[in-house]
Order: sequence, then structure tokens, then C-alpha cells
Amino acid sequence: MKVSVIIPTYNRAAVLGRSIRSVLDQTFQDFELIIVDDASSDDTRDVVNNFSIPNIRYVRHEKNMGPGQARNTGINLAKGEYIAFQDSDDQWLPEKLEKQIRYLDSAPSDVGAVYSCLLRMNGSGSVHIPSRNNGKLDGDIHRAICRGNFIAMPAVLVKKECFARTGLFDDRLNQYEDWDMWIRISKYYHFGFIDEPLVISYFTPGSVNEKGVVSEVQAANIILKKHNEEYMVNKAIMAYIQFSMGNRLCQTEYIEQGRRHLIEAIKSNPAIPKYPIALFLSLFGHKAYSKIVRTKHDMLDYIKRTHGIRRNGKK
Repeated sequence: MKVSVIIPTYNRAAVLGRSIRSVLDQTFQDFELIIVDDASSDDTRDVVNNFSIPNIRYVRHEKNMGPGQARNTGINLAKGEYIAFQDSDDQWLPEKLEKQIRYLDSAPSDVGAVYSCLLRMNGSGSVHIPSRNNGKLDGDIHRAICRGNFIAMPAVLVKKECFARTGLFDDRLNQYEDWDMWIRISKYYHFGFIDEPLVISYFTPGSVNEKGVVSEVQAANIILKKHNEEYMVNKAIMAYIQFSMGNRLCQTEYIEQGRRHLIEAIKSNPAIPKYPIALFLSLFGHKAYSKIVRTKHDMLDYIKRTHGIRRNGKK
């Protein structure tokens, strides 16, 4: 068995079929598909049963344990040399596995994983992940991935041996469990990158994307403590993450908690002007702070649009 594909799912019966079909329609067919039902209360089992195909394995948790533990269940059952993760509301393009397997099979032994671009659909628009502004995207990405996650879970193919060396997903994390895993794997392995979208991600109500900013900050705090050595070596990255958390919180009613993170950002890297500026702006309350942030983003978007028009010679 070359590949084990793992789909963790929880109450996604309405979209799960599309995800399963996109895996079954791959041009590369030497895989098993492990669907881990994390105690769904909808028709998930019936959706899976509609696909009467031998290489599908369905496993159900008796209680909801979270996405990290669901993926761990799949990894422990996996027979493949490589592990791929699909989300229950996303879609792979047909050549996703074939292109990634070709890459890993020909890569040096120190390459532990390969990932591709992903298009995240939201309404009538789309977002390209990773952004071209992320810097180093392949090879030794440890420093870059410590700064923030740019590897989408459904876009990656990982050697199973990586999990034997680094351990399974941290089940304390209901968010950012993928970021934590890539930080750990990148300590020991290089990453490959295929610069084309091989996955389409759809925003659906109730998905992990909708969880609150407080939950995100709690998860980020766990990661900062867990990888403290890496972050203490580079205070600039520590400051950036503290600022990011503080900035998010200051746009909510948890503004006092946000200020504490902004203060930590200033302590870690006092040379960055926007950190004390953000702290000062937070004194006007979260509504005013949010309005200023939105205005800034609108101005940057306008500048990008007008710059693109001028660059193309159009008015």
C-alpha cells in the first residue's frame, strides 16, 4: 500500500460525499481511504456506506475527541508508506496524489513531506494559500513555519516515518494542531513544495474556521510554550506572534487580554513601531480599534488595486 488517506469528520454529511469522491477520482489509485467519524450525530455513516468500495475503511469514535485525535486514530490504522490528510468539506484535484508521490519518490531522503498550493473559496472570491509573501516555502522551512502556518492540511503528503520520529498530533489542540505538527517535522526534515493549486477549500458554516479568536489565542499560547526554545532564540518571531494575538484580541471584547500580548510583543522586540502604536490605539476601546484596522486594510487594498492598474498601463 503506497498511501493512506485520512479524512476526519464531524457532522459533515452534507459535504462529505464530495470530499470522498475527489479522493476516489485520483489518477493515482494505490491508496486506502480511512474515514474517522468523530461521533457525528448526522447521517455520516450512511454517506460513507453509499460508497461500497473495498479500499474505504470507516471508523467511528464513541465520543467527540477533536480533529487531532481523529487524525491520530487514522495514522495508527494506516498501512501506507505515505500519509495524506483530506478535510471533509474540501476537494482534491484529480492529479493531487500523483504529482506529490512523483515528487517524494524522487526527492532526497531528508525531504519528509511535500505540499501544494490551495485555493480557499469564500463567496465569489478565492484566496491563494500560501501567499507569495511567506518567504521560504521549501527546503529547510523551520524558521519560516515557526513564524506562522502556511501549509494547509489537505494540501500535504507526509512520509509515515515522520510521525514515528516526531510523534502524533497534540490532542490538546483543537486548532493549530497542523501548525504544531509542521514545526515538529521541520526540525528533522525538509519540505517540498509544488507551486500550483491541487486542492480547493470551501468555507462552510460551523467549520473550524469559525471558532473564536480566544480559542485561537489559547492554542497559539500552547504552541509558544511547547516550542519555547525556538522562540526564545529569535525574539523577533516571538514578538510577531504576540502582536498577532494581541491585535486579534483587541478587536474583540477581550481587549485587556489583547493589551497584555501587545506589551509582550514590545518587550520581545521594542524596535518595531507598530507594536507600541497598536497598544496606544487599544486605549480607545475595541470598536474604535477595529474600525482603524478595517480602514487600514481598505487603504492597502485600494493601493494594491490602483498599483496593479497603473502597472498594466490602464486608467
